[in-house]
Amino acid sequence: MSLTLSKKAQAVKPSSTLAITARAKELKLQGIDVVGFGAGEPDFNTPDNINEAAIKAIHDGFTKYTPASGTIELKEAICKKFKIFNKLNYSSDQIVISNGGKHSLTNIFEAILNPGDEVIIPAPFWLSYPEIVKLADGVPVIIRADKSQNYKVTAEQIAAACTDKTKAFILNSPCNPTGMIYTKEELESIANVIIEKDIYVISDEIYEYLVYGDNEHISIGSLNEEIYKRTITCSGLSKSYSMTGWRIGYTGSSKEIAKLMGSIQSHQTSNPNSIAQKAATEALNGPQETVHIMNMEFNNRREYMMKRIDAMPYVDAITPLGAFYLFVDTTEVLKKEYKGKTIETTARLAEILIDDYNVAVVPCGDFGFDDHIRLSYAISIEQIEKGLDRIEKLLKAL
Repeated sequence: MSLTLSKKAQAVKPSSTLAITARAKELKLQGIDVVGFGAGEPDFNTPDNINEAAIKAIHDGFTKYTPASGTIELKEAICKKFKIFNKLNYSSDQIVISNGGKHSLTNIFEAILNPGDEVIIPAPFWLSYPEIVKLADGVPVIIRADKSQNYKVTAEQIAAACTDKTKAFILNSPCNPTGMIYTKEELESIANVIIEKDIYVISDEIYEYLVYGDNEHISIGSLNEEIYKRTITCSGLSKSYSMTGWRIGYTGSSKEIAKLMGSIQSHQTSNPNSIAQKAATEALNGPQETVHIMNMEFNNRREYMMKRIDAMPYVDAITPLGAFYLFVDTTEVLKKEYKGKTIETTARLAEILIDDYNVAVVPCGDFGFDDHIRLSYAISIEQIEKGLDRIEKLLKAL
C-alpha cells in the first residue's frame, strides 16, 4: 500500500484572508508601499492594563497547566460579562475557554455533529464556517441572503432549508463580512424556527462590542428559555480588546455540551495559554474605556469609507452597522475591461489591485459572494485614504 494523505485534510481550502494579508506583508518586506484592507484584526495595541496583567502572571510563576477548559477565575469573569452585557445566565460549568474563536467553533461542531449531519450557513458567511463543519464530518448547507435583504436571511429561508438531517444553524451578528446586525424582531422569528425544528443555533458574537449609532447587539439566547436551551453562544476577546494574538475564545452552552467540549479539548490541546487567561480576566474585569475609544475610531473610519465608496463609479455598499468591514458590491466592475480584457472575477480584480495599484483587498468568493470584495477599516485613517485613492484610480481607468 502506498503512502497516502487524509482526503478530509486535502479538501480543506486555505484561508484566502490570511493569504491576502501574507501577500501584503511579503510586498512590504520588499520595500513596496502596500495598503492592506485584508486585516481581520484591530490596528490598536492591546490595552496596557491587560499587558501588565500578563507580565505579572509571568513574574508570579503562573506558567503551568490550568484546568483544560480554563481557570475558574476567567470563567467567573465570563459569566459576569454574559449576565450584564448579553442578558444570559450561565454558570462556570457551562463555560469552555479555548485557543481563540476558531477553536471554540471547532469544539462545538465536534461535540454536536455526527457524520452527515447538516449545518445551515447563511451567505455571505465567514469563510472558515464551512471548512470547520466539514472537518467535523458535517455537511454545510448554504442559504443566500441578497443585497435586497440587507444580506440577512429570513426565518422562512431557514425553515425551508431544514431536513431530517439538520443539526444546527449558524448565526453571526454583527456579521463578517457584511457588518449587518439582526434586529430583535428578526431574531425572534429565527428563534421560533429553531425551537420548532428542534435544532441548535450556534451564535457567533465575536463582534458584539463593535456596534455603531443607535444599533443594539442582542444575544438570541436571551430571548426565552426554549431558545436558550438550544443556543451555543460563542465569543472571544480578539476583536473588542485587540487581543488577536493572545488566542482566547469562549463558549456558553448547556452543561452537557460544555462537558463534551472540555473533554475533547483536554485531549487535543489541553488548556488555553495560562498567561493569556490572566490577561483575559483583566480585560473583562478591568477598565473598559479603551473598548469605547476603539469603537469611536472604527465608527469615524466607517463613515469616511462609506462617503468615499458612495462617490466612486461602479461600486456600492450598504452601510455596516457593526464589525469593521465594508462589503462592497463590484458587479459592475467585473463587466469592465482592464488592459483589453474583461475582469470577470473578484479574484482577478484583487490581483490587479495588489500587482498594479499596491492595494490588498479580500475577494469574497470564499464568503459565498463572488461578486463582492471585503475592505477592512481596522487600519489607520491615513492608510484608508491612501488605499481608497488607489482603488478610485483603477475604477476611473476602466
